[in-house]
Amino acid sequence: MLIFVNMAKRLLSTSCPSCGLPMRTAAMVCPICDVKIEGHFSETFFSKLPAEDQRFLEQYLLAGFSIKALEQNSSLGYAAIRSRLDKLIADYEELKKLDAQKKAILEQLRRDEIDVTEAKQKLEELSGV
Repeated sequence: MLIFVNMAKRLLSTSCPSCGLPMRTAAMVCPICDVKIEGHFSETFFSKLPAEDQRFLEQYLLAGFSIKALEQNSSLGYAAIRSRLDKLIADYEELKKLDAQKKAILEQLRRDEIDVTEAKQKLEELSGV
């Protein structure tokens, strides 16, 4: 997820500075009237991609999803763009697979098939902690 800080639009990492795991969005604030909403907000798989991949996807979108147009507007050749898209597709599919595995673990916990300690251990293994 891209998060902009101040008007300088510096990108802020979405990884926890302590443990390195992804952080979740827990609050949103209106920049005009300062209304603040706190809670747990769902995120898309796209927001979980690294900022560099999100920028590449934005460029691809703005090129009308045309590799040829993107090639003309960047320093990358067709093969490099195709390879990068293939990697993004694989990464996206992996994110979806991990999400399904995490949901399955939480469902096992909900049904009392595993305890909290075992669920935590399984989730940490999935996250590579």
